Amino acid sequence: MSFENPFCLDGETALITGGGTGIGFGIARCMVKAGARVVLVGRREGVLAEACAQLGPQSMFIPHDITKLDGASELVAAAEQLMPSPITILVNNAGTHLKKPAVDTLPAEFQSVLTTHVLAAHSLMQAVTPGMVDRAHGSILFISSMAAYMGVPQIIAYSAAKSAYFGMVATLSAELAAKGVRVNAIAPGWIHSEMTQKALDHDPDRKARVFSRIQMGRMGKPEDIGWAAVYLCSPLASYVTGVTLPVDGGAVIGF
Repeated sequence: MSFENPFCLDGETALITGGGTGIGFGIARCMVKAGARVVLVGRREGVLAEACAQLGPQSMFIPHDITKLDGASELVAAAEQLMPSPITILVNNAGTHLKKPAVDTLPAEFQSVLTTHVLAAHSLMQAVTPGMVDRAHGSILFISSMAAYMGVPQIIAYSAAKSAYFGMVATLSAELAAKGVRVNAIAPGWIHSEMTQKALDHDPDRKARVFSRIQMGRMGKPEDIGWAAVYLCSPLASYVTGVTLPVDGGAVIGF
């Protein structure tokens, strides 16, 4: 580890799902600034192309639907063909949201959320892990949520999916730590986005409740999650595995 630049990700290649917007793009931007190459994955080609145009030559993209579980190996192979080095970082960030009372949530709706967050993340982990183990070097990162810590009404499927990452991180870290692969998660709080801003601006009561929970008195930025991701994948965290790190301005521990 270089003490002159301990957050350096030079030589690392990150595959980031849902990397074209929001938290995924914030992670990509920070990793590029830290020296990594990034491959962005998502379903909207135009969004991915625009994101890479902003990120510069260290970025590439692959349009792909991660819920096509049997395509995970092909996705990883395609990503590694685009870059001069293999995938050393996997960021399982892509997700979907369902806001609906628990008693009205249909099994198919519940399953759809679990497939995107849990089964797709597992498939991608399966695809990247053998190479990481062969090289005795790799970092797998799951993007969880504060909804895994606190009860948020009308998101039972999303909460269940994000809570599943706790067990996945614990089991994977136990299996892979001695093989040179670290596994961690980040649990973001309320992060600023156009969608979040629009939703809160149209619901002042909810906005007041949200800000009353955030001890720091402001919403986070995508880069707040991005720099936490850089830390967890950098040499500074070489002895850190099996951890879920809340990045939420104190919302989870707030009164």
